[in-house]
Amino acid sequence: MARSSETTRERIISAASKLFYDQGIRAVSVDAVAEKAGLTKRTLYYHFRSKDDLVAAYLAGRDQPNLALFQRWFAEADGGVPDKVAAIFRNLARAAAHPKWKGCGFLRTSAELANMPGHPAIKIGATHKKNFEGWLRATFEAAGIATALELSRQILLLLDGCFAVVLLHRDPSYMETAAQAALCLIEAAMPARRSRTKRRS
Repeated sequence: MARSSETTRERIISAASKLFYDQGIRAVSVDAVAEKAGLTKRTLYYHFRSKDDLVAAYLAGRDQPNLALFQRWFAEADGGVPDKVAAIFRNLARAAAHPKWKGCGFLRTSAELANMPGHPAIKIGATHKKNFEGWLRATFEAAGIATALELSRQILLLLDGCFAVVLLHRDPSYMETAAQAALCLIEAAMPARRSRTKRRS
């Protein structure tokens, strides 16, 4: 029984994820989610007390997979830390070229729920961004970068900025530009770079 219940819940979240990401939170009704999942609305409400709970589950389901994807792109890239972080942006540029790409689901959801700061989905989105920032900070600290906190926030701002601009212009080259900016910021903060600059002066 527990396994069946879990499978049903996953079907609902999967259906909601496709619809919410494609059409937006407010445009998608609970009826539409139930229909796409092949279930009755009553069954959906058995697993989720409200649409707000469903929206929160949708974002919670994106948190770890998205972070894991960024980490995989980082790990698979050649070069040092600057090149590896830049690779995240370049991979995003390739993803953004796909016609079904609709930007960052966390940012889009927060924009739709901007007048509801206490909404659980807003908290999940904020946690996701903090998780990404925290991973970057730990990565930079491991590389010996003294300004790891500041740098991780700068990279996050670049990331979210290009999400917004690319969604507006439908031009992934902005992500390529952000990749170069991230590369320059990180190279300037690397210990070896700082020591070389000091010796020259």
